[in-house]
Amino acid sequence: MNQILESIQKLLEETARKLQFEQKAIDKLLTPEHIHDFTVSISLDNGTKKEFKAYRIQHNSKRGPYKGGIRFHPAVNKDEIQALAMLMSIKTAVIGIPFGGSKGGIAVDPKHLSVGELERLSRAYVRKIFAFIGEEKDIPAPDVNTNSKIIGWMVDEYTKIKSEELKISMIDEKTLNQWRATFTGKPLKMGGSLGRTEATGRGGVIILKSLLGKTGMGSDKGPTIAVQGFGNVGYYFAKIASEQGMNIVAVSDSKGAVTGNQFLPLDIPLVMDCKQEKGYLAGCYCVGGVCDLRKGRQISNEEMLELPIDILVPSALENVINRQNMSKIKAKIILEMANGPVAEEAYEDLTKKGVIIVPDVLANAGGVAASYFEWLQNMQNEQWSEEKINERLKELMSKAFAKIWKRSISRKIPLKQAALESAIESLI
Repeated sequence: MNQILESIQKLLEETARKLQFEQKAIDKLLTPEHIHDFTVSISLDNGTKKEFKAYRIQHNSKRGPYKGGIRFHPAVNKDEIQALAMLMSIKTAVIGIPFGGSKGGIAVDPKHLSVGELERLSRAYVRKIFAFIGEEKDIPAPDVNTNSKIIGWMVDEYTKIKSEELKISMIDEKTLNQWRATFTGKPLKMGGSLGRTEATGRGGVIILKSLLGKTGMGSDKGPTIAVQGFGNVGYYFAKIASEQGMNIVAVSDSKGAVTGNQFLPLDIPLVMDCKQEKGYLAGCYCVGGVCDLRKGRQISNEEMLELPIDILVPSALENVINRQNMSKIKAKIILEMANGPVAEEAYEDLTKKGVIIVPDVLANAGGVAASYFEWLQNMQNEQWSEEKINERLKELMSKAFAKIWKRSISRKIPLKQAALESAIESLI
């Protein structure tokens, strides 16, 4: 069994036992409702046929339609997809949206496919899963190595099949939007939503501000924050947090990190401009409209994790905080913007030391919240303003945090346990 699946099943089983659920109910929680395991065949540009292993696993639909991304990656396998589907059930339950959890994927390296081959693969996958997805059945979205362009092909294929099945040649806008609600993360012109690109990062800032309001840590000059990972999630988290008066004093990408000698807050948009120009962050120490490494320094990713800052925001890979470095972590708060960045052993050690760890199922749930808003807009045949979406996101995420925080305090348990307990109670 895949390690991630084994650890998630163990965690959920232990939590459910603490809540005194019967074994029959626990077994049901750990078992997906449907496992779709199949192959997808396409013609390559050279005329040969090639088959790819593919999956769609639907874990739990008690709260509503299944919801979960589709990833294209060579390492995709059934156990991984099952584990991720379970995590989606937990995440949607934690933030209280009326969805269940699912996940899909194809074992493929998309870098080895032409644009035409990638499109044919995306459409072929939809033909395979068509019968068991739908706006009130299962709602896929982008994930690793998929994006709005790929989802656009999938939406187009889905609506073609749907119109052929129902023998409809002219589709009215309301019906088309409802069909398009089957996918989220779509291009804007196909019923996508404003604000979705920034939503995961923005949701993380909302959660962090809610936490700081409870702990009082952000009351004077503002806490010092290091953001590990400068992709979509890390960048928008850093940008929005700095706009709201927080001090982002270090950021990193896969090649290294930059920080300042006096922990001066970085100019995040300028750092991004510098990174895009150079292709990496090294040397992009930007403060007050100027990039000058003489006023800062380049450090390794490992060193950045161990800086004496208030808040650490791992936004890239899993298990970056682990047995090897847990004793060197100095942050008082860890906000899990990546999936599983704190290994279980490190989580237990740091929690005992009083470090507050905001779990990924709460911290990075802004993306699935935005997907819910996109689905709602399609189902109601509406297009919301970015301002309305951001307001709804703040309301939803703040409410979710308040619920988990209250449970954590009343039961004297860490936020992660409070989040898992809350989710499990609504899933069993």
